[in-house]
Amino acid sequence: MNDNLQPLFSHLLELRTRLVRGVLVFLLGFIIAFAFSAQLYDLMVAPLAHVLPGQKLVTIGIASPFMVQVKIAALVAFVLTLPHSLYQVWAFIAPGLYQHEKRLIVPLIFASSFLFLIGMAFAYFLVFGVVFKFIVSVVPTSMQWLPDSGEYLDFALGMFLAFGVTFQVPIAVIVLVKMGVVSIEKLREVRSYVIVGAFVIAAVVTPPDVVSQLLLAIPLWLLYELGVFIAGMLYRPKPVAPD
Repeated sequence: MNDNLQPLFSHLLELRTRLVRGVLVFLLGFIIAFAFSAQLYDLMVAPLAHVLPGQKLVTIGIASPFMVQVKIAALVAFVLTLPHSLYQVWAFIAPGLYQHEKRLIVPLIFASSFLFLIGMAFAYFLVFGVVFKFIVSVVPTSMQWLPDSGEYLDFALGMFLAFGVTFQVPIAVIVLVKMGVVSIEKLREVRSYVIVGAFVIAAVVTPPDVVSQLLLAIPLWLLYELGVFIAGMLYRPKPVAPD
């Protein structure tokens, strides 16, 4: 019985080691980011401040100024340590993988991290500006819009997560084709359902305005098409030999 439990204990020990390393690196990144939290806050709210010149965001809670900076530092630490965290996951599962699977996972880790950052950048540099300009344009002249810093940060984090995950679609499509779960032909057949699903997902995860929903739904559909195209190039069906 002890011989049977030995591999389990070994895996649990390895898992604990990987988790501790990931947490320690994240905490180091958090401490460094928190030292610059005031500057990071200014950078985070820059898209909204640009459409509200001369106006500052308000905060109501007693601990809100501190908690907002804690959340921003945690976000930056997560982004900075994401490659290391994914590496720890890969190092834990690598011993159980075949050599060709290892060659596939390493590029996927780098591609996934890169696409997540691209999704966040897309939201920050394009989506935020368009959405905030739209909101400012519909504010009545008799109304003063005073955005709350905590609410803005929750909005930004939600959008970062939504677009970061959205930009993983090509990776998911390629992996599904590689594993044989679905064929290229089937992916092309369900294209119309994917388009409808993209707009449904956008309506659920974005604020209730048409602009932000379109800015998520359209890239989601285009990224799906990109994944199908790349998978079709990488994994073309082998021609059947004539009898």
